[in-house]
Amino acid sequence: MEIKRLTDHAGAEAVGIDLTQPVSAETKTELNRAFVEHSVLVVRDQSLNPGQVLAAVELFGSIFHQHNTRFALPECPQIHYISNQDRFPDGTRYIPGEGWHTDHSNDSRPPKATVLHAVTLPDQGGDTQFANMAAAYAALPAATKDRIAGLMAIHVYQNSHSTRKLMGLSEANKERVPNAVLHPIVRIHPENGRKSIYVNPIRIEGILGLDHKEALPLLDELLEHAVQDRFQYRHAWRSGDLVMWDNRCLLHKANGDYDMDQTRYLYRVMLQGDVPR
Repeated sequence: MEIKRLTDHAGAEAVGIDLTQPVSAETKTELNRAFVEHSVLVVRDQSLNPGQVLAAVELFGSIFHQHNTRFALPECPQIHYISNQDRFPDGTRYIPGEGWHTDHSNDSRPPKATVLHAVTLPDQGGDTQFANMAAAYAALPAATKDRIAGLMAIHVYQNSHSTRKLMGLSEANKERVPNAVLHPIVRIHPENGRKSIYVNPIRIEGILGLDHKEALPLLDELLEHAVQDRFQYRHAWRSGDLVMWDNRCLLHKANGDYDMDQTRYLYRVMLQGDVPR
């Protein structure tokens, strides 16, 4: 196995490994080290069924149970699917992952990682973009760092001011998903100690102690700063890619810029995280 850096600020690819085969303790350690260092880890040329995806992902941690069970695979419910063939009740096409966000931040212990495995891809387009929120934090002016230090954001399933809408939860799912949780806007990575901007445009309802007139412009300012090209890695999918990213220090978004008559279908699984600090 060889691990190659993809950009200076995020992304690395692992080649020469077959995740259908047993992985040595040394290789497991190397993969985990690369994930923490580079935040996005791309394992090339895999062909995994849902059970094999689970086995591969468990090299990095324990499975997180996703909030909306609508997308669970019946034969393997820990694995969900991502597809461009689903629609909202009004008939509008649903593009999973559209718009900048971090996954399931409305949980008291949000998933540390999300993993996608490409099964069927369109001929072109459908890239996933990642913004390195640790690099973005490091580049903030000192005055802004002082301003956001200690601030707590209120995370909900779907905030009242986002232009992006999520697929609704069933009544059963609503009962097990928290109504609201508080997380710091400046988050410290538990494994490397780096500080990151921890915001989520679709989940944050507001900032504790601040009026919306102050909170929402601040959140917009932080987002605009963080998603500059200089902090981004854009992943162009290849057949067989297994891509894992660190929700603790990244934002990501999917692009719906492809022929919707072609199917885009991926397996999705998440890993348990800790309480943001």
